[in-house]
Amino acid sequence: MATANKNLSVYDKETIPDAKQFRFGIVVSEWNDSITIPLCEGAIKALKENGVLEENIIKWDVPGSFELIYGCKKMQPYVDAVIAIGSVIQGETKHFDFVCEAVSQGIKDLNVLHETPVIFCVLTDNTMQQAIDRSGGKHGNKGTEAAIAAIKMAQLRKEA
Repeated sequence: MATANKNLSVYDKETIPDAKQFRFGIVVSEWNDSITIPLCEGAIKALKENGVLEENIIKWDVPGSFELIYGCKKMQPYVDAVIAIGSVIQGETKHFDFVCEAVSQGIKDLNVLHETPVIFCVLTDNTMQQAIDRSGGKHGNKGTEAAIAAIKMAQLRKEA
């Protein structure tokens, strides 16, 4: 397990670019909101801790993780980076596989086809407990990690 010995919320603030000049979009799935709300809160907290003004954070909700792709595509023109936040938990059918594959490929496609980076903060867990552990539980908050990635990618976009 990749997060077994890693707290997703720990980062060296000295290595993070100044983010106050950037605008960020966060597109959040309403499905599994007991997971996606804490992920979003972690992302917003990390953005603000690194200088992003509240008015430079745009948040849109979409019904589920599959809809993140469209939401992120529509958000891209307005921001310097987008964070896609979702949670898909393994069930008894193949639906999990189809959604996970589509969302990961869709977000990859947005990154290849457009200039605004989209950060993948979609938990794809086998159990609810695994999702809890990664959304503010014992492994920290993947939303924090996604926000730091968004800041770094916004800076890369500016410099490139």
